[in-house]
Amino acid sequence: MTTTTASAAIDFRDVSLRFISGDGTATVTLRNFSMSVARGEFIAIVGPTGCGKSTTLNLVTGLLRPTVGEVEVMGQKVDGIDPRIGFVFQADAVFPWRSVIDNVAAGPVFRGAAQAKAHDEARQWIERVGLKGFEHHYPHQLSGGMRKRVALAQTFINHPEILLMDEPFSALDMQTRTLMQDELLGLWSASGGSVVFVTHDIEEAIALADRVFVLSARPATLKAVYPVDLPRPRVMAQVRYEPAFIELSKRIWADLREEVAIH
Repeated sequence: MTTTTASAAIDFRDVSLRFISGDGTATVTLRNFSMSVARGEFIAIVGPTGCGKSTTLNLVTGLLRPTVGEVEVMGQKVDGIDPRIGFVFQADAVFPWRSVIDNVAAGPVFRGAAQAKAHDEARQWIERVGLKGFEHHYPHQLSGGMRKRVALAQTFINHPEILLMDEPFSALDMQTRTLMQDELLGLWSASGGSVVFVTHDIEEAIALADRVFVLSARPATLKAVYPVDLPRPRVMAQVRYEPAFIELSKRIWADLREEVAIH
């Protein structure tokens, strides 16, 4: 269903993952799961609640290891945290005790950059995500959408080759969410990196991605892959009214509905 290539950013090869609970009960989360993500590709993963979507991200980061099979990043077997990977969570991952500029500069400083240089680069990213003038505000002084912009700047300043996103916009209102989706597409298109975006929202998946991966109910395997044949650049407020978008949404929902019924 997916093709493994030498140029792939991420490869899952027949991965199965089993957890053993304290009472000895075995739970299989993924079974015979294969997926390949090309360099520079934006893919979205959808599936029933609890099927293992976030688990796939944790396997890419090395926080989890497969029971069977292999996960590779840039042609190498995953072995611990890779500095080329950025991660944006559903919950805000900003430091509440740090100002916006110190939050955004944190990555370069951690990697050894001088603070003055890190702050100069942070200012550029803060302006790029539309937060110029808020450099010295603290997270509690910002709206949810503004904090998410900080998180994006905080991630992209490290120039990740792979960006893993776990329902990053789900807590935002629809209007702010649409603005953040446009922001993400702009940042991604300029970065040349690969994105794996986990979401429950079929429309969000189609509007953002090059391909949508549909997972089955737990134990998850790859049920279907849908190429998204919509031209880029995309404007989120417009693309969802395209006939091709609506048809693809119906097809993916039909696949998901079967899995929700099973689950």
